[in-house]
Amino acid sequence: MKKFGFLMFLVVIMIAFPKVADASSYNAKIYLDGQQINLSSGVKVENNNGTVMVPIRVISENLGFNVGWNKATKTVTVQDGSQNVTMVVGNRLADINGQSVQMTNAPVLRGGTTLVPIRFVSEQMGLQVRWDNAQKAVYLTSTYGEFNPDETTGSNAATVDGLVFDENRLLVAVTGNAKANVSKLSNPDRIVIDMVNAKFSDTFGSNNNFDEINKNGQFSVSGYPDVQAVRYSLYDTNPMTVRIVIDLNYAKNYAVSGLEDGSGLLVVDLNATSNPTPSPGTSGKKLVVIDAGHGAHDPGTLGATKKKEKDFNLAMALKVEKLLAKEKNIEVVMTRTTDTFLELKERAKIANSLKADVFISIHANSGPSTASGTETYYYHESDKALANALHKEIVKAVGLKDRGVRFGNFHVIRETTMPGSLLEIGFLSNKNDESKLFDSATQDRVAEAIVRGIKTYLKVD
Repeated sequence: MKKFGFLMFLVVIMIAFPKVADASSYNAKIYLDGQQINLSSGVKVENNNGTVMVPIRVISENLGFNVGWNKATKTVTVQDGSQNVTMVVGNRLADINGQSVQMTNAPVLRGGTTLVPIRFVSEQMGLQVRWDNAQKAVYLTSTYGEFNPDETTGSNAATVDGLVFDENRLLVAVTGNAKANVSKLSNPDRIVIDMVNAKFSDTFGSNNNFDEINKNGQFSVSGYPDVQAVRYSLYDTNPMTVRIVIDLNYAKNYAVSGLEDGSGLLVVDLNATSNPTPSPGTSGKKLVVIDAGHGAHDPGTLGATKKKEKDFNLAMALKVEKLLAKEKNIEVVMTRTTDTFLELKERAKIANSLKADVFISIHANSGPSTASGTETYYYHESDKALANALHKEIVKAVGLKDRGVRFGNFHVIRETTMPGSLLEIGFLSNKNDESKLFDSATQDRVAEAIVRGIKTYLKVD
């Protein structure tokens, strides 16, 4: 487990919020690397509005960092070497060496024990987390542990890792061997996809309030007249089956592709013609995945006038998509086209499954009110050429301070297997930057700049 993850782990332990009404308790067992943790008397796991909340006080006793608590200001400070983390109770933004980090759910206090959402633990603390609903057990696996929670259930099911509706197509990212049974039903009109020998992965996102206890959820679809919404649930456990339903506005034909070629991506295409649209990445064009950061319950950073980063990210991504769609040698896929949320691992999984040529994640920055300018990040040294090509164009287009191309340990560019770049176009915490970023004309220029950078890097006309 990385130091960064440990720091965040300790931070959330210190957070306490007033008790909320909509929470139910479970007599659940908790395992860390295969060893059951002895909980204090009366401590239980909770289902808080569909989110599994796990007590981590006992786990924290095995970690050793310098933790400070200022009761007067309700401020927590965590230090380890050069790392410094500051968090204020009631504020979902933690400050880590000047970088704001958003928590997805607020921890709660129950009988002196802090409970945190397992999705947050999984993503931010470097733990793999699995909830076994049948056994009412939580399995936490650290990066140094060799324990496989599936060994306790004997399950070898494939996993559904993410869902995206884009270009009138449903994309289902899958790991492992699953069989897809697809059928069309009426009264009401809908397309039903049963993923047999599959379950939701531990990192499946909480799109529009995914219920981790009952294993179901849905998201609405806008901009496509054929479809109302997409629903999904763990339909059966014998055999393990994930059911996905596309709710239609009227009867509609479809084409199915993927999985059989080992791509790890199922495509249900509603562009019903005698010659259906090729699956992403099979047209011979360069495939670019555009990722609008944050979304739904995760607003990202808040600007100087309280504008939300997620709105800027999506507006920019949609403008880039529109421009790329006009390029004869480029195909584009979006990780999200509406105000929905995907886990970081889902975003990377989609790009990896598609075997994309380029992955670009769009963001806005936060810092002191005086901080201003454009930063572009890469993780792998081989990705630096893409970052340089993008940064050169963006800086000219946005007209803010050039803060350079930098190495960044961001999940989405660390875990993607193709060249990737994370863009911090400007600082929303700076009033001047914020004003520019939300100016439509500026967004148009930046979108054109991003496309120029992509074309330069891919060497396409």
